[in-house]
Amino acid sequence: MNAADVPQEGNSTCAGHCKAVYARGADGRLRLVQSHGWAVEETVTLQAVHAFDELASDALRRVRDGQSSPLEYHMYRARMDVALLSQASGIWQWRIRRHFRPAVFARLSPALRAQYAKALGIPASQLSVAG
Repeated sequence: MNAADVPQEGNSTCAGHCKAVYARGADGRLRLVQSHGWAVEETVTLQAVHAFDELASDALRRVRDGQSSPLEYHMYRARMDVALLSQASGIWQWRIRRHFRPAVFARLSPALRAQYAKALGIPASQLSVAG
C-alpha cells in the first residue's frame, strides 16, 4: 500500500489515537505512516470484542453453576484465550486448562494466583470472585 492510500476514516475502537502501519513511501521504501483506522477494521474489532463478551458471559454462568473456576471468566473478560494467558503468565496451557476446574483452582498457591492476577491486570484478591 502506498503512504497516500493509508486509510484515515477513523475508528472508534482506537479512542481517537493514531496507530502506525507500514506503507510504501514516494521513494519506494517501506516506512511507518500514521493511520486513524478504517471502518472495516472497526467492524472486525467490535465483532471480536462481542465474541469475548459472550465467552465471558458463558464462563460466568459455568462459574456460578460450579462447572468452572473464576480464572476462565477473568481470562475472557481480559479478552484473552488460553494461548495468550499462557504467554502472559508463563504458565503452560495444559496447566491453565486444569486450573479451570474449581477443585484444582481452590488449591492454587498464593504465588500462582499472584502470577495469574498480574497477567490479567487485576488484584489477586479479585481473582477468586467472578462477576
